[in-house]
Amino acid sequence: MTVVVARTSTPEGEAALAASLEEARRRAEDLLVFNLEGTQLDPEDAQLEGVPVAFRTPDARNRDAVGELLDAAEEVGASAIVIGVRHRSPVGKLLLGSAAQQVLLEASAPVIAVKPRRA
Repeated sequence: MTVVVARTSTPEGEAALAASLEEARRRAEDLLVFNLEGTQLDPEDAQLEGVPVAFRTPDARNRDAVGELLDAAEEVGASAIVIGVRHRSPVGKLLLGSAAQQVLLEASAPVIAVKPRRA
């Protein structure tokens, strides 16, 4: 099985990557890094910190990167999806949709949501 991480260049994305590496090691599984921003954020290595890693980016022609992430998780039989989240006000949550909310609601695998450490 595979742990999938939604990767971005934000502090939330960094927290998600760190948590996903830890989760993949704990489960003795591979890691699929899905770079939501459409660019390769990490070196194209076969391993990160001793964990076998594959990288994917969304199709630039498709406007639904989160949908592609969920499709990739289904395709690899993800045991978990790791996402980074940030604090939002209740009104912000009501008025604005979020990628994290879409993953939480639509994923067929368990979702692990992590926050970056406060500075």
